[in-house]
Amino acid sequence: MYIIAIAWIYVVLMMSIVETSIVAGVMTFLLYGALPVSILCYLAGSPRRRRKRTTEQQRDSGGK
Repeated sequence: MYIIAIAWIYVVLMMSIVETSIVAGVMTFLLYGALPVSILCYLAGSPRRRRKRTTEQQRDSGGK
């Protein structure tokens, strides 16, 4: 999943480089690249965080 995120960031970086102004380039990178990728990585990591929380709760309660 991370390879897709890295590839998408690269594509968006290339898109933002060819924008007509610096502001347009930064907005393109943030709105098309950084924001969607961060949301995707957060959602994809949810099961891992849930398993970690469950494991920690079981360890703290003595494995019951």
